[in-house]
Amino acid sequence: MTYTVLMLVGLLIEIAAGWPQWLYARIQHPVVWIGSLISLMDRHLNNPHKTYRYRQIAGTMTTLCVVAVCTSIGWIISSALPDSIIGFIVEAIVVSSLLATRSLYEHVKAVADPLMQGNVTDARTALSYIVGRDTSLLDESGIAAAAIESLAENASDGVFAPLCWGLVFGLPGIAAYKAINTLDSMIGHRSDKYAAFGFCSAKLDDIANLLPARLSALLIAFAGGSLMRLSSVARDAAKHRSPNAGWPEGAMAYALRIKLSGPRTYSGIVTQEPWINEQSPPPSTLSLGSSLWIYQRTVLCTFVLLVSASLLI
Repeated sequence: MTYTVLMLVGLLIEIAAGWPQWLYARIQHPVVWIGSLISLMDRHLNNPHKTYRYRQIAGTMTTLCVVAVCTSIGWIISSALPDSIIGFIVEAIVVSSLLATRSLYEHVKAVADPLMQGNVTDARTALSYIVGRDTSLLDESGIAAAAIESLAENASDGVFAPLCWGLVFGLPGIAAYKAINTLDSMIGHRSDKYAAFGFCSAKLDDIANLLPARLSALLIAFAGGSLMRLSSVARDAAKHRSPNAGWPEGAMAYALRIKLSGPRTYSGIVTQEPWINEQSPPPSTLSLGSSLWIYQRTVLCTFVLLVSASLLI
């Protein structure tokens, strides 16, 4: 079986079943396992009393070690499974565990549902599970904006980028990417604690997402009917704090005809981020509902592309 078919079946399994709660209660989730390894190395190697250079080297070792372990496990599983339908299905199930198509939709919908009912408190609580910024003072528009940005960025990080690396390298590729992305989310920050230790993981994540972020923007723009605005997306993405996140966020902003990004608060500190699609109005509750429809159409486009590629190979 080709990697294309493997990714296709893995995507279908994840959309249909996700990661069941009963299974999570018993063995948790592969991303949690990766996170535990990262936390262990963080506690033992990220010594604040050491020099910047020492912590940078320790962080590089941590990054390479975690990626090597995850890639090796992916390769061992792929190699050990029998060359049969049963072996293929088991491998596809493992692939599905490293995708976040269904869970991303459910997490953002958990914000949209109470917001549409006027329950701002519950919407803020649900939002706090998926974003790092302060949510306590956000109004309806701010909640919608944060949820839409998270949906767009994580559509790239949690769905399209893993699929891209899986299409090239199979299960080891998708496992390696998941390790890189988890490292970045946990230690790839610019804070005093992680500026040195997380330097390598942040840069590696930027490289790993370079092409997938732009492909995701293309798919979102196609699904949202805004292909003609891709030049504007590229212009605004260049101003974004991240070299990659601005692409899917920009594509979503222009598809919805709203502005995104802009100033936000982290731990009581306001950061002055540039606007994306600044001349448009801020998002509304309806914008958040529409973003979920665009996300679903984008996933459908991805599915159609995988089916078409499978038939051609």
